[in-house]
Amino acid sequence: MPRVLLIEDDPSVREGVGLGLRRRGHEVRAADTGEGGLALMGAFRPELVLLDLMLPGINGVQVCRRIRETSQVPIIMLTARGDDFDIVVGLEAGADDYIVKPARTEVIEARIKAVLRRLGDTPGGRPGVEFHAELAIDRAGLTVARNGERLALAPSELKLLLHLSASPEQVFSRQQLLEYVWEHSYHGDARLVDACVRRLRHKLGDPAAAPRYIQTVRGFGYRFGPL
Repeated sequence: MPRVLLIEDDPSVREGVGLGLRRRGHEVRAADTGEGGLALMGAFRPELVLLDLMLPGINGVQVCRRIRETSQVPIIMLTARGDDFDIVVGLEAGADDYIVKPARTEVIEARIKAVLRRLGDTPGGRPGVEFHAELAIDRAGLTVARNGERLALAPSELKLLLHLSASPEQVFSRQQLLEYVWEHSYHGDARLVDACVRRLRHKLGDPAAAPRYIQTVRGFGYRFGPL
């Protein structure tokens, strides 16, 4: 079972979530501050991070950004409320998913499995490397390069790009992308998709005002098609 780093300042949540995941076979290390969690990143080398947004000192958004400077490990945010602003800011910082507390261990485990499946459940494609303008997409190697420079994409960003580019010019609704990439409907929550697209455009060097690779189809969703 994957190693999980839990960064949560509430002792009851930290102990409850940690105990529940350990019973399911995960190796879990826990920290009660952002600084403590960052210190554990190198030594523990987690395969997934559960990150509370409301932390003392360095908050969860700052921790997420710090992690993304050196690692593309999957990050699931834990938020005590479904506040739109908090969730969007966390997703923009590089988180792959979010869970509103309190949440049962079964729900957390399901989200962990869904996030970790993303890299192993990428859409099929022809062997070799595909070229789309300045982009080189290697589906077998799960890498993307722009002008010869490899891009560091988080799991959700990579899966979204692979899915869109596998069917150029096809329009996908936000709901279709939610169900494919995140494996949950989220009752129509498009924030995950929109935030992921914004992060992906930034990494692709795709200006939001006139994107070249990921086109917005107003009222419908997104499509891939280099201009």
